Amino acid sequence: MTDFSIIAVFFVGLLGGVHCLGMCGSIVGILTSQLPKTKTLWPFHLAYSSGRVASYSLAGALVGLLGQAGLMFRDQVPIQHLLFALSSVMLIALGLYLAGLWSLVRRIEGFGKILWQRIQPLTRGLFPVTTPLRAFLLGTLWGWLPCGLVYSVLVTALASGEAKHGALIMLAFGLGTLPNLLAIGLFWEKIKSKVQSPKVRMIAGLLVVMFGVYGLIKVGYTFYMNGWAGACHVAA
Repeated sequence: MTDFSIIAVFFVGLLGGVHCLGMCGSIVGILTSQLPKTKTLWPFHLAYSSGRVASYSLAGALVGLLGQAGLMFRDQVPIQHLLFALSSVMLIALGLYLAGLWSLVRRIEGFGKILWQRIQPLTRGLFPVTTPLRAFLLGTLWGWLPCGLVYSVLVTALASGEAKHGALIMLAFGLGTLPNLLAIGLFWEKIKSKVQSPKVRMIAGLLVVMFGVYGLIKVGYTFYMNGWAGACHVAA
């Protein structure tokens, strides 16, 4: 299931561009306005996104470690399978949000505001962004910005039950978002109207829903074929 999750979250990150445009577009716009006008922009945007992906990977490792601690109880209940089921439900909710049909994911963002209030003041010392290193450091901080898209995928990292797998899942997700964020930074005005169109949002959202539904089918099939005790053994 972890292998499937890595593939799924990569495409979730890629398809989540319709969310990134609204959530991160203004942030990337601020970054762009701070960059030296006489220098090429793409190294700064690549450095910023690399820092952001590094923070995602760290968060994935932390929640994967937390999931690993929870798996100590896997002899009593198939914790890992239940977490994978929850992550699939979150993907469905995320897809409905991207399609503009349900706003539950947006409400989840409130959970990260306390942490962000402590991190946000640190970003001020990195302006103006005069070097790619500053852009990278800014990305590592902005990677902790409350984001329902990120939090939904973190549930999948939690379900992986291992720090390494959690980091790989969030790395795959971050790499999926990379083309979108680079495009936003370099071609903002050209892509804005296309990505924000209701048709694009609907298609992207429904594709993410399909990943969630497929994940639920995989978990359900495991229970059907092996029974509760067998699923516990498979999870172990």
